[in-house]
Amino acid sequence: MQTTLDLYTDYLLSSFGQTTATGLSRLTDGAVGHDAVTDLLNRLQGDNRTLWQHVKPLIRQIQEPDGLLLTDDSIAHKPHSDENG
Repeated sequence: MQTTLDLYTDYLLSSFGQTTATGLSRLTDGAVGHDAVTDLLNRLQGDNRTLWQHVKPLIRQIQEPDGLLLTDDSIAHKPHSDENG
């Protein structure tokens, strides 16, 4: 699990555009399946507060007075999927 987590974290940090579990799978030529990433994320424990406690020291090291950190948890529309209520 840790290897997949490290790889997924590196993928997120090094990407400049949209990131997806499928994108990581494609990047690794299928060595890491998109289902493995989804399962990993579902097993992780925590909430926003836990996440902030982990990333706050790094953010404080690289922060700039005029910089912003934006996060987006929206889901990209997939034409072949059904809309949830």
